[in-house]
Amino acid sequence: MSYISFEDVTKTYHVGEVDIHALSGVSFSVEKGEFVIVAGASGAGKSTILNILGGMDTATSGKITVDGRQINSLNERELTDYRRFDIGFVFQFYNLVQNLTALENVELAAEICHDPLDCSLVLDQVGLKDRKNNFPSQLSGGEQQRVAIARALAKNPKLLLCDEPTGALDYVTGKQILKLLQDTSRSMGMTVVIITHNLALCPMGDKVLRVKSGKIISEEKNPHPADVDEIEW
Repeated sequence: MSYISFEDVTKTYHVGEVDIHALSGVSFSVEKGEFVIVAGASGAGKSTILNILGGMDTATSGKITVDGRQINSLNERELTDYRRFDIGFVFQFYNLVQNLTALENVELAAEICHDPLDCSLVLDQVGLKDRKNNFPSQLSGGEQQRVAIARALAKNPKLLLCDEPTGALDYVTGKQILKLLQDTSRSMGMTVVIITHNLALCPMGDKVLRVKSGKIISEEKNPHPADVDEIEW
């Protein structure tokens, strides 16, 4: 059985008298430790897939399995535990607590976990050894995103979900963040899923899912994923 499996998943939003079909029979699988790129235009359904996978939204129908558990059959308490213990989230905007230092922001997330990593060490690993006592307002955008990644990693999650993690960053900083995520997946054997509208990132994925109009239009394994340094856009 695959580590992650979507089977004929649909999601319909009811807006007044109108039904919006965000996902229409989505099926795919991901193996443990894979670095996955989910690519598609705005409104294609990428974020809906990520939100359902992360337990932040529920499917209308279908079956979603993660690490042997069918997450769309979990109750609210079980879903909360799933989000808390199994999932690390990295968003386009950093969502840091402004009156806490970088280290305190990371520690805040680690406090709610069963088996967290050493917060100071994780900040070292993301290149912020000398910035731990700085507040978010004293950090650049790229540094704030590194804190957000460290915060997610410190939870020691089974699955790291990244929603347009470089969308608010310049080109050079964006490449540094992507390299950090790719290196983390490889060194820790962590399953990482990144959604992006930038098709140029597809060569760096172990697996690439292309999404259009709420459907998976292709699912490809990449036998020789490119290093981020090799990619230009």
